[in-house]
Amino acid sequence: MNYDFNLNSSRREDVKLESYKGKKLVLYFYPKNNTSGCTMEAIEFGELYDEFKKLDVEVVGISRDGVKSHQNFTTKYNLPFELLSDKDREISGQYGLLSPTKMYGKDAIKTERATFVFDEESNMIKEFRNVKPAGHAQEVLDYLKSLE
Repeated sequence: MNYDFNLNSSRREDVKLESYKGKKLVLYFYPKNNTSGCTMEAIEFGELYDEFKKLDVEVVGISRDGVKSHQNFTTKYNLPFELLSDKDREISGQYGLLSPTKMYGKDAIKTERATFVFDEESNMIKEFRNVKPAGHAQEVLDYLKSLE
């Protein structure tokens, strides 16, 4: 599977998987800014960010929200990490995270909440699928600490 991507972020343009080469990377996918579960998950990653940095791990979030929405979200909740815009959900699809659902009685496509951990060479070493937002950031941090 090809895990590479090229997306705009809340801080800069053209962010690629290789941009993080040399560090471990936590890449977490979430459905939408400013919803209860997504906000909880982002805040928890933010609260533990210094612990991730001590392990030389970068944290990055991805959703279909636009760059401006990401900038507002990071400012509102003082998030210390980048958020990437997968507006057309191409990368979410590439990672196998899209599935059909019903929303308000109509067919829709939902994005699965998932997290992927990459090593320093950008190899995917762990995936967390269908995660629950509460406590997930700690779960990922505990996994990374177990590698030390």
